[in-house]
Formats: sequence, C-alpha cells, structure tokens
Amino acid sequence: MSRSRTASVVALSAAVAVVAAGCGGGGDQAATNNDAAITVFNTEPENPLVPGNTTEVGGSHVLDALFTGLVEYSADDAKPENAMAESIETKDSKVFTIKLKKGWKFHDGTPVTASSYVKAWNWTAYGPNATQGASFMSQIQGYAEVHPKDPDGADGPQKAPEPAVKDMSGLKVVDDNTFEVTLSEAFSVFPVTLGYEVFSPMPEVFFTDQKKYEEAPVGNGPFKWTSRQVGTEINVTRNDDYQGRDKPKFKDLKFKVYQSRESAYADIVSGSLDFIDELPPSALAGKKYEGDLGDRVVEKSTLQLQTISFPLYVDAYKNADLRKAISMSINREEITQKIFEGSRIPADGWVHPLTDGYKKDQCGEYCKFDPAKAKEYLTKSGYKGAITLQSNTDGGHKEWAEAACNSIKNAIGLECAFAPSTSFAEFRQKVNAHEMTGMYRAGWIADYPSIENWLNPLYKTDASSNDGLYTNPAVDAKWAEADKATSTADANRLYQEGEKLMAEDMPVIPLWTQKTIAGKSSRLKVAKMDPFRWLDMATVEVS
Repeated sequence: MSRSRTASVVALSAAVAVVAAGCGGGGDQAATNNDAAITVFNTEPENPLVPGNTTEVGGSHVLDALFTGLVEYSADDAKPENAMAESIETKDSKVFTIKLKKGWKFHDGTPVTASSYVKAWNWTAYGPNATQGASFMSQIQGYAEVHPKDPDGADGPQKAPEPAVKDMSGLKVVDDNTFEVTLSEAFSVFPVTLGYEVFSPMPEVFFTDQKKYEEAPVGNGPFKWTSRQVGTEINVTRNDDYQGRDKPKFKDLKFKVYQSRESAYADIVSGSLDFIDELPPSALAGKKYEGDLGDRVVEKSTLQLQTISFPLYVDAYKNADLRKAISMSINREEITQKIFEGSRIPADGWVHPLTDGYKKDQCGEYCKFDPAKAKEYLTKSGYKGAITLQSNTDGGHKEWAEAACNSIKNAIGLECAFAPSTSFAEFRQKVNAHEMTGMYRAGWIADYPSIENWLNPLYKTDASSNDGLYTNPAVDAKWAEADKATSTADANRLYQEGEKLMAEDMPVIPLWTQKTIAGKSSRLKVAKMDPFRWLDMATVEVS
C-alpha cells in the first residue's frame, strides 16, 4: 500500500473534493549520509512480487518501496492524498475520470500511462489468473464477466466457468494520461481505496514476459530492484529518477528475512539490524525493551487488529455457539496486561477504533470474558472434542497463543493446544488453500482508512481475504447498500448494521488492537512509523 511521502496536494472533482491534502517536513540534511544502506526486518513474501496478487505484509513492504500508485496515505494520520493522480473527478460516485501526472516512468525507462493502470487492473480481475487481489476490482463494471462466480464456492469440486472476455467494460483509456472508470453501482469510498497496492500500474514487460518480471520486478516507486536470495533477503536501491514528491535520503535498502522476531530483536539490540516493525512478547515482558533500547524505541498507534479465525469449511467449526463459547472464554484483559504490558487494547468489534465509522461494542457480550456464559454456549453447541490454535513461527505469537489456549481450557474445560506452524509465507499458503484444520491466528492491518476496508475484504462472501469462507446473505446485502450510499454518514451506519448482524455468527474472534512498539538502530537519527505499522521511508535519515 502506498504510504505518504509527507507532502501536500489537493485533488478536486467537479462535484466533491475526492482526496484531501497533507503536509510535513524534513530533518537535518547537512548531517545526513545520503549514500547509506539500511537493513529492515521482513518475512518471506508469500507469492512473486506482483501487486495484484499480494495481500500480505511481507510482500507489501517490498512493493511499497517499488511502486507508487494513484493515491497515497499520510504517514501522520492515514488521510488520502494524490500521488500519481493529477485529479480524480466524479459527479455521481459511479463514473470516475482519472488524470495522471505527466512524465512518470517505470524503472526500465518506459512511460507510465493510463494503459499501465487499465491493463494491470484487468489482469488482476481476470478469473483464471486466480489473484488474491481480484475482489478489490469487483466494484468495476464488467467484473462479473471476467471473473465468473464459482458455482459451488472456493472449496467445492466444481470450477468457475471460463470468462467470455478478458477486459472489464468499466475501464476505458481516454488518452495516454487519462482513463475512465465506471462502477457497477455508486461507491463513494472508491477514490480512497486507490492507494492500495493492488491498484498499482504495471510495466509492459509484465504482460510480455511475466517470468522475467517476477525475477526482477519493475515498478515506478522510490526504490528499484537489485537482487534477491529467496528466504534470506531482498535488496533494492534508490531510484534517482523518481518523479514522486519526497525522494529517499539514503541509498540502499535491504529487507532481511527472519524466521523469528526474537532473533531479529537480538540484532536490533546489537545494532546489526536497523529497524523492526514490532517487538516480540519476550522483549515486552517487564518492559525489557526499555533497558535494551533506550531512546531507540519507536512507538505509534497503528491500524491493526489481531484475531483468531475459524476454518468454516471444517464441520466442527460451523457451529456459531462453539465459536461464541471460545471467544467468551478468552481473558483479553489479562493477556494484554501480562503478555503485552498494556501495549494491546481488548477489541470490542471488527473495526479499529481509530477508523472513521467505528462504533463501540459491536461484538457485545461475545467479546467479554464470561466463563459461565461460555460454558452455556459450549453445552448448547454439543461439542466434545479438543481444539488447536495454529500460528506461523516467525511472528512472535507463541506467548499470547499459549495464553489464549490456557484461558480457554481454564474457563470452559476445553482442551486447547497451540500448534506452531511454519514460516509466514507457508502458513498463508495453507490458509489461502483452505487447508487449515483448526483455529488459526489472523490479523488485519488496514489497506486504506475506511470502515469498509475492515469489513468487505474480510467477511463479504467470496472476498479476497475471506479466508474462513464466511457467508451471510443478510450481511452482504447490508454492506452492498452501504457501498451505494451517497453520504459517508449513511454508509457508515449501514456498514455498522452489517457488522452487528455478523456478531451473531462470530466468524472471527476479535482479540485486541495495539500501540505498536518498534525498534531502530542508533544509525537512524530519524525514523518514523506510519499508521499501517511500517517504517515511513521518506522520514529516514542515517547518520
């Protein structure tokens, strides 16, 4: 997802101000080493680095460096600002005219044109390409024709029919710097979504030789590709021809792949790693990090929600009463205090409190620790077996997952075991293939600052990140109505009503939001985080 380079710009439509302005400043240029190299923590990307097929953080971090989209988000407050877009205009929130800033080029020297966006979006939407970002294109007119619905769902034996066409009728190139987007229905949030990486432009080499592109991705962002050792590191270097507003103040950037946050933390303490976006629980315990890092601690309230998800394609977990019992047997308050030293806040719904549209206590009693009520729901469910909670091993989740299992066992007598899995990339591949057999750790970092982003992509039927295969026609209908609302207030109210309906199904257990505690090396004299829990590269200054 595109992060703001802390500058100011205004995008006005004929009828409304579609994207707002933002501003920011820099540091002491004289003392900055502009030729420096830095190393940051990362997990192994799940897939080849194609924006339309990347919806997880390991790949997103790299793509954020390689690409700049139409819109980016302020590193201070996540407000959308125009990036490559000169303007995004609409009179009815259904037909949008998008004009590009002139002179932008990809890293291979080829121009970024309106066609670069239209071809990329069509490729992402095309059903046979099986991209993870396809559903983000679903609002565009003609999506159903290029992405026919699977007759028996993602987990059924039947395959979706072959599309009759390859291009969506709602995308039209007007000229080299202008294209028109027609949606199937009005969707006022659409301009805000356009900073998400799935909407990035793609160079012609991707369409003529996809394998060549995947071996050395070509973007239009502030950094360009250098090299990769799969499972070890990804290297990029500053794009000195970058046409964006704020160019990096250092030269080389290494994404170092770690198998655990504990080992990354040891490197932060020693100074051999320059940035880690989240400290492991072992460092938070007793606030150990304060003694280890001192003034090298970086803190930020981030748009992140931790959850436990259920494979609703597994018979045992299809019972909503069982899911409610498990949720009510987790002592969120105790875990956030003992494991996270208060840096996590128990969640009361599926939307982050810092998001416009958040409504308090949407989860109701189901997110409150109540062993007696939990036992009632367990009895009602009729479930007698044991349960497991799976997580990747490289994310620092062992401590809280074990604590959650212990809480469940102590509250309702249900045997629960933490089941450590594999690396994040392999873990996500199992999740996306619907191969999970028990509960599993999940979470969401906002792609763009809207209540819609916390609901539609995760819980709408057939949505790209609806990993547990949840479906409820009443919820879908309520959110479809919200999508078409002409005012933000009406849209928020309808999204909230759908969220409240979903609470009775408890498809995913909200656990907690967080104030992220990160760490940096002493070499970074300036390093700020954005609301999406990542390092704002435009602020980095190296001594």
